[in-house]
Amino acid sequence: MTQGPRPIIHRLPLDGGHVMHVEEHGDPAGLPALVLHGGPGSGSSPVLRRDFDARRYRIICPDQRGSGRSTPAGAITANTLADLLDDLRRLRDHLRIERWLVVGGSWGATLALAHALDQPGAVAGLLLRNVFLARGGDIHGFFAQAVRHGDPEWRALWNEAWRRQCPITDVIAQALAHGTPQRQCRIAALWFAWEQRMATGRPAPQPDDATLQRLVARYRVQAHYLRHGCWLRAPTLLQRCVALPTVPTLIVHGTQDRVCPPQGARALAHALQGRAILRWVSGAGHDPTHPAIAAAMRQALNDYALTQAFSGAGESAPGMRISAGAG
Repeated sequence: MTQGPRPIIHRLPLDGGHVMHVEEHGDPAGLPALVLHGGPGSGSSPVLRRDFDARRYRIICPDQRGSGRSTPAGAITANTLADLLDDLRRLRDHLRIERWLVVGGSWGATLALAHALDQPGAVAGLLLRNVFLARGGDIHGFFAQAVRHGDPEWRALWNEAWRRQCPITDVIAQALAHGTPQRQCRIAALWFAWEQRMATGRPAPQPDDATLQRLVARYRVQAHYLRHGCWLRAPTLLQRCVALPTVPTLIVHGTQDRVCPPQGARALAHALQGRAILRWVSGAGHDPTHPAIAAAMRQALNDYALTQAFSGAGESAPGMRISAGAG
């Protein structure tokens, strides 16, 4: 990324006692681009804006409710998908932006799609990386794989859910909201280790105490959303996407993504019926820092800066099929 001037910082009061932290980078006269972080709960990061040319873009990076430097950190009261969509409406009004390119990866892609459905006239284009569709099977599969991997702590959480006759997301969400500090830290460390292994294929570094507290806040928000199916159960996000605005849309997805299965990207492209380009990144997983993922995103952003469109056709990935549960 070409470095621009020092960021402009906004602290935007929201309802429910929340305050949203927003950073603007790049050229204030450049193409407006809204960058939505993942999680939910992860917070924005320099990694998410590094592929932008700051001479061409006005890069807007909000921390969603309870996330990053928004306050209160880790708060789940008054924190739903509807609240996040209202926050984006408020942010656009505050910044006096008519339309923006919306860029998001993983949960950020979910929120980007929901925002485009909520405010179709506000969205000039969609750049979606490693899309997460918030399907029940995707959420269940992430935790089921952890249990099958053989870790006794994941097995204990699974057994607790079985005894209580509830999903494992309920057990985790309740523990992170109301459990002892020790249990919250243990679950956060466990989740982080599994997420990093799934995303990068490498063991996670041992978090220090400050990092662990941030992880507790992050996963408290994420578990809260997953427990409720991200408020996208009926109708599902795929079912809703038939109403997406017809704007330039590019889906960039790693063929080896174990966190957000590639079949989800194929299902989304199928639902959009030719209104989106699906570009596979061979050999890449969920990690946004993977060199091939970063190169694909950088190329897409450069193309859009020049033409306000995404160039080229989608690339096929052999052996991929839409799963029966894609809807």
